[in-house]
Amino acid sequence: MASSSIFSPKFTPTPNKYPSIAVSSMMSTKILTSFSSHLPSMPLQYVNCKRDFPIAKVASIPYEPVNQDYLEGEFSGHGVTFEGIGDSCVAKMELQNGSIAKLMLPSGLITSYKAHMWHQGVVELLHTSVSEVVDDDDDGDDEAIIQGGISLALSFESGDQDSWSPSTWSLHQVSGSPADSIQIEIISNDPERKIRLKHIVTLEEDFLSSELVVSNSSSTSLKLLGGVISHLTVSSPDAIYVLGLEGSSFFTRKPILSEFVITPPDYGLKDQPGYGQVYGKMSLGALMSTLGSRKHSNADEIESSNSSASEEDDIEGEEDDGYKQLTDEMCRIYTYAPRAFTVMDRGRRNSLSVGRSGFEELYMMSPGSNHEFYSKYAYICVGQSAMLKPIIVGPGDEWRGGMFIHNPNLE
Repeated sequence: MASSSIFSPKFTPTPNKYPSIAVSSMMSTKILTSFSSHLPSMPLQYVNCKRDFPIAKVASIPYEPVNQDYLEGEFSGHGVTFEGIGDSCVAKMELQNGSIAKLMLPSGLITSYKAHMWHQGVVELLHTSVSEVVDDDDDGDDEAIIQGGISLALSFESGDQDSWSPSTWSLHQVSGSPADSIQIEIISNDPERKIRLKHIVTLEEDFLSSELVVSNSSSTSLKLLGGVISHLTVSSPDAIYVLGLEGSSFFTRKPILSEFVITPPDYGLKDQPGYGQVYGKMSLGALMSTLGSRKHSNADEIESSNSSASEEDDIEGEEDDGYKQLTDEMCRIYTYAPRAFTVMDRGRRNSLSVGRSGFEELYMMSPGSNHEFYSKYAYICVGQSAMLKPIIVGPGDEWRGGMFIHNPNLE
């Protein structure tokens, strides 16, 4: 079949025909899937977010229950429906061609993007994990940590004010039609109401976009750090190839810390062998290494491994592979990277394109292939970011930026 040729190591990509839309609309799509699709047996009461991974010390606003009846009465239609789950609400965007996106309120987390494929079915492109957290109070009110999907890991600083990160979002507007395009707009404001964020999520037949609009009404400049972080689901990082990064400069960094970002607990530790290889089984040497590392593991060795990881932080280099395989653990921030590139999964036999606007840096993280296929750690992280150099928004100014995921497998 002609389609199988793209999975050959000799494959040379051809330029994709990306949606020819304005930046303001290109960066506005997010898709969410209900948590039951990931953990069908999990009761619905396990959807309260536990905020354990702040990216900064922030003046956060506590979550408040979302009024589902109000949202349905005010915003239903245009291909959007609402489902209440505990104190949260999921807004489901569904097109007539079968593509679906779900957005969770008030967290603003996009948990799923199911894209329509050439075989007339839909395939999940985002990776979301729901983990139960046992409550020590023995009152039966156990919680869950919901991570992955697409999230905004952002921190703002202005003058002598405390740094602030958006934690709650309100639904502002729904527009479009299930025939071709649906758009949801959510907003968040800092406690002083001098920073206004608008997040526009747009679902079209062959792509999902997420646009961020930052308005600074204060009298001082605003620093924006962080980015839009996407977890792309994969069979195994060992089967993933990224096309188009050759010649891009990069810095090696530790994974970003955010409440929604998934990071394996053993990330960065040395001598972690892999059993999730696409081709072949674990070697005898790798097996012996596993047994040996478990047998002799102690606090000193862990401290030594962490020290080695620290020494490797901030390594600067240039990507020399135009067909990069993500088998090994990796966390890099690319500078001067292309605005769009292709991610190919030879295990799932599909591909997608990721693009950005406004952000100058590309964040990419792979947990490595020493995990089971299709497990919690079968993903890669791609972020449109400002981590090395903050984005400055002047007094009274407005800044726009975001990302899109393009599905080239529609036909």
